[in-house]
Amino acid sequence: MTRALMIAAPRSGSGKTTVTLGLLRAFRRRGVAVVGLKSGPDYIDPAFHAAASGREGVNLDSWAMPPKLLAALAAQAAAKSELALCEASMGLFDGVPAESGRSGASADVAAALGMPVLLVLDVSGQAQSAAAVVKGCATYDARLSVAGVIVNRVGSERHRRLVVDAIEATGIPVLGALPRNDKVALPERHLGLVQAGETHALEARLGGIADFVETHVDCGRVLALAGELDWPSPTRVPAALRPPGQRIALARDAAFSFIYPHLLHGWRAAGAEIVPFSPLADEPPQSDCDLAWLPGGYPELHAGRLAAAARFRAGLRRFAETRPVHGECGGYMALGESLIDANGVAHPMAGLLGVETSFANRRMTLGYREARIAANCALGTRGMVLRGHEFHYATIVATGSDDPFAHVRDVYGSAEAPAGSRRGRVTGSFFHVIAEG
Repeated sequence: MTRALMIAAPRSGSGKTTVTLGLLRAFRRRGVAVVGLKSGPDYIDPAFHAAASGREGVNLDSWAMPPKLLAALAAQAAAKSELALCEASMGLFDGVPAESGRSGASADVAAALGMPVLLVLDVSGQAQSAAAVVKGCATYDARLSVAGVIVNRVGSERHRRLVVDAIEATGIPVLGALPRNDKVALPERHLGLVQAGETHALEARLGGIADFVETHVDCGRVLALAGELDWPSPTRVPAALRPPGQRIALARDAAFSFIYPHLLHGWRAAGAEIVPFSPLADEPPQSDCDLAWLPGGYPELHAGRLAAAARFRAGLRRFAETRPVHGECGGYMALGESLIDANGVAHPMAGLLGVETSFANRRMTLGYREARIAANCALGTRGMVLRGHEFHYATIVATGSDDPFAHVRDVYGSAEAPAGSRRGRVTGSFFHVIAEG
């Protein structure tokens, strides 16, 4: 039997990640087998969860994943853990227009899995009014149970008493009160937090966050309020995406790290082998692989090194002569003709696709996408539908003459439009796949 909690908030920026990381590391130090889960499309938070807990978790997405897949992935990730803490995305109820239970909101994930909610509330600039926010969250969706509250950014002891007394008068317990403390903040960059593997002195930072949370939160009560959930371990987890090859050469380094663990686990479970290589170390994909996959990441921060990686670029071009190559987002940028960095300097890329991208001319693009594959390729057959998302600041300054990879639409009723590029065996787009539609 696994205990579980959804750690959520009324809005982004309330302190969910700090609380989640602090609790994960605190429980790990106490000998509790704990795992972190993440609601919604996010590559960065799960890596911090794994570092804090010592266990790899999984993303759970109620819009992109069929309900059976979502439930199976949650059960698989929590199978050998006593406690699962699922960090919500954005505000608890924030989602997109969709059928009931499939909006992408963290509330849908909590309801589908029966997880009680631990609400993190930023109380700066308010006192008793915080109780109204808590009561609203507790009564807005009858499927959910708000088990407790942690208040954050408390200004003084007087402020704490006013807030806590008002909230507990509603019948919902307050399990902790975190004072204002900028020292526990993690460094950020344009797509969110700096990646876990690049964060300086990560272990010390996680230890400091855990100390901070343990000092001000009753961790014993948090564990007691976690729901005892009977998530039967599946004998077989449905494949989110069929393996695009038998031996998959996967770019993995600081420039290319954004690929969902559930995809890799699914490919391995289906018998595929993952063979990593590092473009930043000037490594080409191994010649005995039958597909090369360049995931998203931060090629714009390493454009000069990628342009100078002659062995990688030449090896990738040779590979593409006989076998498929696919790039997602940052990987798509690296497959194009050139990448313009933040300083306006153009760097030559692999030249396998005609696209030219720019990080100097920035515009945030964010949201769920449904992609219909335009022609048979490594990801599937023509007309096959994939669900996923886009999140990037880079823009396209020239598309070249390539055919589209897919026809894509958002979730707000826009017309389907061609997206990405396809030339021979090489495909790519800004679209990140989560699961087959």
